Amino acid sequence: MTLVDAPLYSDVAKAPEGGKAYWLTCADGVKIRAAVWGRDTASKGTVLLFPGRTEYIEKYGIAAAGFVARGFAAVVVDWRGQGLAERLLPDRALGHVNSFAEYQEDVTAILSLVDTLALPKPMLLFAHSMGGCIGLRALTRDLPVCAALFTGPMWGIALTAQKRTLGWVASTVAHNLGFGSVIAPGTQTQTYVLGNPFEDNLLTTDQEMFDYMRDQVVKYPDLSLGGPTLTWLNQALNECRALRAHPTPNIPAICYLGTNERIVDAGAIHDRMSRWPNGTLEIVEGGEHEIIMEGPEMRESVFDAATALFDQHR
Repeated sequence: MTLVDAPLYSDVAKAPEGGKAYWLTCADGVKIRAAVWGRDTASKGTVLLFPGRTEYIEKYGIAAAGFVARGFAAVVVDWRGQGLAERLLPDRALGHVNSFAEYQEDVTAILSLVDTLALPKPMLLFAHSMGGCIGLRALTRDLPVCAALFTGPMWGIALTAQKRTLGWVASTVAHNLGFGSVIAPGTQTQTYVLGNPFEDNLLTTDQEMFDYMRDQVVKYPDLSLGGPTLTWLNQALNECRALRAHPTPNIPAICYLGTNERIVDAGAIHDRMSRWPNGTLEIVEGGEHEIIMEGPEMRESVFDAATALFDQHR
């Protein structure tokens, strides 16, 4: 793989020194961005951080710092259609993908980067929200990691029965008739942290972390992303349904779920983890969707749990 340098906004990431970002061209020609920290100091292995929808590398600077301090290298990706990766529609505000299978092209490119840089093995998966959906699919395709930790994984979307039925019908019709690039009803083109106040937000109970996310997209608007298109919604619903019927991967795993989760389907998480023989479900009382965007005590406990899991199985 030929490496091409990419921008990395270290001034807003609160990440370790020495981070480096690269442009990666996937097999289908789409350009994504990935960043690496801890390459020269890691002794334990490499953590693959799979972000959620709307997220970007810099948002995971604090997580990268947590893992680098514990002896790992950290790799974070901008999935296609978000962050500084290639957007798939002329309107940058719309979150879009033609098929969830395309995200696996991004995963393949990330693994090639790990090999090209000769990052230390073994590898651990750390996946949040949509990244948890992509990560679970990658595990079914033998992603070469020794253990996985999920936070608020998108193994289903939090919708009422009525909205779920409407979402299925509207998104399927729009996708099949070529109108899938229309934004999904009930969402907005402005990114969530700019379009909503901290009070009763769906992401975190920590004001400092909410401001951290907001400040990043204020200073670098190109990182921001609004609501999903109807095609994204259609493909997400299809992928979640397909994964629900798939056997559980034979890999040790921990999954964190906040009791105030309102973005992904908590029932789908309980169902999957009840069928994960070597998996543990950790319930975070009062936690919102983004567990590692909660306060420092919560974040450190998750990084410690990930490290213990990794050390036990590497």
